Amino acid sequence: MFDVILKIKPELEKVVERFKNDLAGLRTGRATPALVENIMVDYYGSRVSLKEIAAISVPEPKQIVITPWDKNALGDMEKGIRNSDLGINPIVDGHLIRLNMPPMTDEYRKKLIKLVKEKAEEARVAVRGVRDDCWKEIQALEREKKIREDEKFKGKDDLQKLIDETHKKIEELSQKKEEEIQTV
Repeated sequence: MFDVILKIKPELEKVVERFKNDLAGLRTGRATPALVENIMVDYYGSRVSLKEIAAISVPEPKQIVITPWDKNALGDMEKGIRNSDLGINPIVDGHLIRLNMPPMTDEYRKKLIKLVKEKAEEARVAVRGVRDDCWKEIQALEREKKIREDEKFKGKDDLQKLIDETHKKIEELSQKKEEEIQTV
């Protein structure tokens, strides 16, 4: 019975990890490779992430430099960055691309905080979905007489503790990102 709860732990960790990745992709005024590494680029007929075809570095706090491993991919990379929702114009400088981070406005900060809250809610919804599936499985075990009623409620309590821990992680990540956004 407790195998059911142990089985969902990796699923919950995936939800938290996906939320972390979503937050890492939000532009906060500070340059970081995570902003661009998952931008999808058309490369010889297939879609690949930028990190798969280029080296990404941050030589200055407000600048990202992308150096393609294949110089022929430079145009495709530039197009992929322009088409992304990052809102930064790439500058092709010889055999590399420079991204200069513009200063953030108060309006953009508010928009980003709203987006962080939306992404946090999406993560919480995903967690609730995992919880509901697990609870249905526990109830089915009781109906099939594989566990007793008291074990079912013990499982429900254990499940809720795990869900609460996951919600707490999501909330901590969300607050940390909001603080980062508001730091001028």
